[in-house]
Amino acid sequence: MPDTCGPDTCGPDTCGPDTCGLVAVIGAPNAGKSTLVNALVGQKVAIVSAKAQTTRARLMGIALEGRAQIILADTPGLFEPRRRLDRAMVSAAWEGAQEADAILLVVDARKKKREYLEPILASLAERKERKFLVLNKVDATPKEPLLVMAEELSAQGQFDEVFFVSALTGDGVPELKTRLAALMPEGPWHYPEDQVSDASERLLAAEITREQIYRQLHDELPYDSAVRPESYQYRKDGSVEIHQQIVIARDSQRGIVLGKAGSKLKAIGEASRKELAELLGIKVHLFLHVKVEENWAESREIYEEIGLDWVK
Repeated sequence: MPDTCGPDTCGPDTCGPDTCGLVAVIGAPNAGKSTLVNALVGQKVAIVSAKAQTTRARLMGIALEGRAQIILADTPGLFEPRRRLDRAMVSAAWEGAQEADAILLVVDARKKKREYLEPILASLAERKERKFLVLNKVDATPKEPLLVMAEELSAQGQFDEVFFVSALTGDGVPELKTRLAALMPEGPWHYPEDQVSDASERLLAAEITREQIYRQLHDELPYDSAVRPESYQYRKDGSVEIHQQIVIARDSQRGIVLGKAGSKLKAIGEASRKELAELLGIKVHLFLHVKVEENWAESREIYEEIGLDWVK
């Protein structure tokens, strides 16, 4: 970024000091938070799925707008936790909102019943951060119900502004990004200009494999599986060799992951390897194996490996 203004460098988006701030993106499961973060960043940094509760750990996406660096905390969906894993995910979501310069509540505008939002709105009403209501998936919602929803939710959550977007198509995203950039406090950027996420390549690779498990196994495998990053090493030829472990809770699930003669595991690996190679711009050697660990959801070590804090 230029440090001085002149005839060749000065413009509406380049004049003035650098700014940088944190924006927490929260909401119920499957509201489209990760898709919105990817759209704001301008490329994929968070995995997405049609299933709820895809995001587990808090992940930072880094968006740039003029001289503003917007650090986006993509958080797990807020829901009523039952298991330790659920509690850790909800804890990570609220932790992502701590000391944020702005909080975005992303709501699926297609859903008519909104009782699930009441505890979230009650918690937000007490917070002092600037709060934005983002009604997502508006491309699939009639205009009149949208306006009624915006008015009702604004009153409940005491939001400063309301945005209507479609994270999938990009409608309304530039306007939201411009507004967020204007709110960022003056200060140096926390990350290099070409960095789009705080996730390590090792963790990102594991997340991409987990996304493929969701996509290819659909409802066949419960969401109590995990992908453990085992090793991530560069070879002398510049390619990278990655070893990952797919952890499942029951031996009966092994056949689902493997498929006939290992065909399903091979398909998951091929799709993950292809996407990783495109993201990293280098050749990827990916090795997957399946391990049954009945109580993995009670393992502090696995929580740390997948980026979650241990909760009691």
